[in-house]
Parts: sequence; C-alpha cells; structure tokens
Amino acid sequence: MDRVSIVHENFLRRVAENDLPQGKPATDPLDEQTALSIFRTACVTRALDRESRKMQAAGKGYYSIGPSGHEGIAAIAAALRPTDMAFLHYRDAAFQIQRAAQVPGQTVTWDMLLSYTCSSEDPISGGRHKVLGSKALSIPPQTSTIASHLPKAVGAAYSLGLARKQPPQFKSMPDDAIIYCSFGDASVNHSTAQGAFNTAQWTSYQSVPLPLLFVCEDNGIGISTKTPRGWVKSTFENRPGLKYFECDGLDIFETYRVAIEAAEYVRQRRKPAFLHVRTIRLYGHAGADVAMAYLSRQEVEAEEANDPLLHMVRQLSQAGILDPHAALAIYNETAARIARVAAEVVTRPRLSNAEEVMASLVPPPRDCAPVEPPSSDLREEIFGSDMTAMTKPQPMGKLINMALTDIMLEHGEVVMMGEDIARKGGNYGVTQRLSQRFGRARVIDTLLDEQSILGLAIGMAQNGFIPLPEIQFLAYLHNAEDQLRGEAATLPFFSDGQYTNPMVVRISGLGYQKGFGGHFHNDNSIAVLRDIPGLILACPSNGRDAAMMLRECVRLAREEQRLVVFLEPIALYMMRDLHQDGDGAWMCEYPEPSERIALGEVGVHGKGKDIAILTFANGAYLSRQAQADLAAQGVNARVIDMRWLVPLPEEAILDAIKGCKAVLVVDETRRTGGVAEAVMAMLAEKVDVPFARLTADDSFIPTGPAYAATMPSRDTIAAAVTALLEKVK
Repeated sequence: MDRVSIVHENFLRRVAENDLPQGKPATDPLDEQTALSIFRTACVTRALDRESRKMQAAGKGYYSIGPSGHEGIAAIAAALRPTDMAFLHYRDAAFQIQRAAQVPGQTVTWDMLLSYTCSSEDPISGGRHKVLGSKALSIPPQTSTIASHLPKAVGAAYSLGLARKQPPQFKSMPDDAIIYCSFGDASVNHSTAQGAFNTAQWTSYQSVPLPLLFVCEDNGIGISTKTPRGWVKSTFENRPGLKYFECDGLDIFETYRVAIEAAEYVRQRRKPAFLHVRTIRLYGHAGADVAMAYLSRQEVEAEEANDPLLHMVRQLSQAGILDPHAALAIYNETAARIARVAAEVVTRPRLSNAEEVMASLVPPPRDCAPVEPPSSDLREEIFGSDMTAMTKPQPMGKLINMALTDIMLEHGEVVMMGEDIARKGGNYGVTQRLSQRFGRARVIDTLLDEQSILGLAIGMAQNGFIPLPEIQFLAYLHNAEDQLRGEAATLPFFSDGQYTNPMVVRISGLGYQKGFGGHFHNDNSIAVLRDIPGLILACPSNGRDAAMMLRECVRLAREEQRLVVFLEPIALYMMRDLHQDGDGAWMCEYPEPSERIALGEVGVHGKGKDIAILTFANGAYLSRQAQADLAAQGVNARVIDMRWLVPLPEEAILDAIKGCKAVLVVDETRRTGGVAEAVMAMLAEKVDVPFARLTADDSFIPTGPAYAATMPSRDTIAAAVTALLEKVK
C-alpha cells in the first residue's frame, strides 16, 4: 500500500480532530521563534520527501533515502552554530534545512529539489548525485557509504586544535568551532565507525583536544535488520573518553535542551561526546523499498502513529505557541508551495555528456601565498649534521628524509601522520628526527588503524592543512582503501569542486624485499590505486628522483588540491650499488630544494635505438643492470623510467621511445591488473613497432630465498629483450 499517502492523510485527519499522540509535555526551554522554525523545517522536510517520491514515480526524480521520521534532528541543528562543520547522516535533510534558516540568503527548498532531480544546477553536486551538502552551510557532501565519514570527522576535529597553534593559509573553521557527525544506529556496528569511536576515545584519553559531537539517530532498524533494543545505549553510555548524552527525537524541546548541553560540553572541554537520539523511520529504507516486506503491518502502523510531526503539533499546542488548526495551515501551505517549486524544478537542465560529468573529477587550482624559502641559518639549525651529508651520495631513504625536512620547513601547513613515524622514525628510518625537528603535533604517531590514519588526513585537509599520511606497507592499504576511493577522491566530484582533499599519501611497498614478511610486507599489486578517478600515483626508482617528485607531489596537493599517492619501493630505500658490490652507483646527491620533476615527466637513460625498456621502480633498477649486460652483447637499449603511473604520461612515453625498433614493458606488478595492461593498450593504439611485456606472475610473494621468483629479474629482462629482437629480425 502507499504508506506515504497514508501517513499524509493520517496527519491531516488527526490534527483536524486534535487526535494527537501522548508524550511528555513541552517543559524544556525552547523559545517560541525557534520552536516555530523547527516545526516549519519539519513540514518542509516532509513535503520534500513526498515530492521526491512523486518525481521518482513519474520518472523525473532519482533514488533517494528519505528523511521522514527524523525531522526532530532540526532541533539539534538549531542548537549548533552554522560554522560548526557537519558531516551528515543521509537522512538529515531536516538538519540542512534548519541550518539554512540561520544563514541569510539561502534557497534551500529550491536547492534540495534540484538535487532530488539531479539537475546540473544543483549547487552542491552539479547534478552528479542526490546528496546533502552546502559550502555556505559548512556541510561537505556525503554519499551513502556506511560510516565512511566518521574517520574524517575525527580528523577535522583534531585539526581545530592544531589550527589554533599553527593556522594554515586556507583554514576554513573558527577556533571555537566543533565538528558534528551523524549516522544511523545500524552504522555504529561497522568496523569503520568502531575505528573512529576508538580513535576519538584514544585521543581524548590522552587529553588531546578533539571537539567532536557524534550523533546516533536510532530508529531501531538498519535497512531490514532490527537493532537489538537497548544495544546502542548499553554499548556507548560508559565508554572512557566519550561523554554520553541521550534524548527523545520525538520531543523537540528535550532534544534542543540536550543538544545544547552536549554541544556546550564539546565546545568548552574540547572533548568528544556521543548524543543518542531516538527517532523513527517512516516508509521503507530508501527508494522503492517496502517496509512491509520485512515488518508486520502492526509494526509499521505503530511507527506511523508516532509521527514526529504529530508530536510537534501536540507540544506546540501545549506550550501555547501554535494551535493545531494553525499548524495544519502551515503544513498545507508548505506542501502546496513545494509542489509548485517541484513543478518548475523538473524542467531544469541535467548533465548530458561525459565531459560535463567528469568536469569536477580534478579540483580547481587555488591561489597560494608565495613561500619564502627558509634562511640558511634556520636550515642549518634544523638539518644539523645532515647538511654535510647532502654533499655526498646517499641512498633513497635518506634523500626522502631530507626532502620531507625541506618540505616541512617551507610549508607550515604540512602535517605527517602514521604508525611509528615519530619516535621510532618509521620502519626504515625514512622519517627519523622529523618529530624532533618539527614537534609531535606535526609528526603524529597514530594508533594502528589505517582507516583512522587516512581519516585523520582527510579531515585535516578540510581545515586547510596539507596532510602527508603514511601507510606502513602497501598491503595494509587494503584495510582502508575506501577512505581514498569512497571519500577523498569523490569529494571534489560530488561537491562540484567546492570541497577537496589535497594530500600526499606515502606508502612503502612493492616487492624484492629479501626474506622479510612475505606478501604482508611485499605487495606488488597496485590495481586498487589505478582505477580511482582523479588520483595521481607517483613511483620513484632512485633517491634524487624521489626527492624531486615528492616536492612536486606536495605542490600538486597544495596548489592544485590534488589527491596524490607516493609509492616508495622498500627494496630500494637502502640500495647503494648497481652493477657490483661497492660501486655506489645507485646513490645520489641531494638535489637543490627548488628542483622538481614535473607531473608526467619521464626519465630516459641511454640513447640506444635497438629497444626501449619501459619500466618503473625496482624494474628501472633491474633494467639498468640488464642494459649493461645487453650492451656487452652488442644490443643498445634505452631505459625509460615512467615515474608517474596514474595518469599514465602517454605523450612523454611516446616521445621517449621514438626511434627505437621495439619496446619491452617491464612491470613488477602482477600480470592481471598490473601497470603493463595500460601501457600495452596504449602501445597497441599508438605505435607501429613490435612490443611485448614482462610482468610478475599472478601470485603472492613468499618469504625466503624465493622472494623474487615470481617477478622480473636482471636475467629475465635481458632474455625478454633478446627474444623480442629475434622477432624484429
């Protein structure tokens, strides 16, 4: 049956007959103007939900998750400041509508209807999704990935404390702001949510400022699975470091009072709190979902009898603010007005081609203040004995450390975070002494949770910082890849470029690490990074390149607001020699701080025309060895280090292989899903010389003497070149 119409007709009848549900009287302090505003917001929320469903039925609207039953959340919005950044539950239309009433010049009804119809004029997503969000209202857009926004809410809250001490140029929140983060009762069980709660508690337990208000909207059911009665309260009311508050969302007077108390606690004490709000869910979960497919008629009707709008009418009448007939008039007038607006909105344009859809995948550049290079005295003070080391060849790990030092000296908004990066200096010493040089607030030892590390980075980027999170091993990224795929990369896309996540994610990875850790530490699959739209993937092969590429990565994040992954080959961190023991040929001197390798610039070693070897990272090292062996056989090879793996630098590659009789792609990642797939496709489309590939096998990497057995080697590269050139003849 059409439950939407039934709820609507029941409201009209019951208010007209003054047949209102029982409940607590309106005894808590809520002034008349605010109470009326909350009720008007509830009427708008309900009318928008009804119109969106009508538009869907008529083929003029699209999938949405309804806010009906959660209208009482408007009372929480009324208790907060519009400058408190809000990461919203997907049912929180009432929050956004109420907040719009606090900020002059908002056209929230029109805007939200544009979103429901996926119009290209939608001011938040530009027609890419039905999503809550508004730049003017400090509400970054959220899609429906369960609980994925909680880790970045923790990061945003952490940023507030650091921004007080060291404000970044693009700081977006006032010092006394708090962060609001709402979600459903089912979401609290997700591992992502549990990690965020734990991180917040862990931080608060150490008395680190974290002004964050978690709000759980408990309607008792997640899609079709019921939440055990009392589960949320029993789970959260006694957690260390997380103050618990509760209220009945059907009582806007109580909700407003408790929300003020909770927000005041968070704002004054700079500690996290958990506000547990009882709500109901009207209709089904979303779209065409029918509640009676998994709930009895009695259960559905019992919820409908507790319609929060009916409770509001009762309370406003008891408080002498608004009589039921006047409330009914507001409801009807609101419904009629929104129906008229909806009729106009469905005529507005929508996205029509791939170019329009993809226009916001890459965020817009921003005007950064000029950077004054640090004085030589300050640089000498910070670097200490490393100033002498700069004049001598060093391995990659040491040069990355020097580059990080210079970057943090030049850019006060750069912050690092990761497991063991501060006191220990990282697993391989790459971040040694950085915490002593710049302090524990900018070089953060995190708890062992990759989702929290990336969430911390994403949230800090929301407040103008340039985060450099470290994932200790490439294999560990799989614990948290949705933070890049579903959060960081999608934010500019779903906000039409208004919100961005500029950062550089450093990851230690790839294979060839002798006898240590097996596939947990030697992971040669980067497929998860290759298909994330808008992401840049950089991968150096030597220390000099690493330093210059890392500087470019930070520039891309800082000036162009890009999401960048900097993949560091573990096996080359300490590599010194190339052809024979003691030759020191793989070490480099530290490049001047102003030197960079631009995005898309490849490295070319040798001028041979017999064959071009296209490769990267460990493959570049091994190919340089094979290059010498081939030269001894009379084969002149050219080794091309691609450096930038996503997006593939096609023009630079094609230019670098010009004049060569054949091309061999050497790829240390797996044959299936590896880098070579994209390179081979490009060669097939754009070159007319023979080409082949040598890749790793589709296997995990073992520990022990067979650590490199599944991957290319110096000998197999030379053999592959010989075999390919035989075909050329």
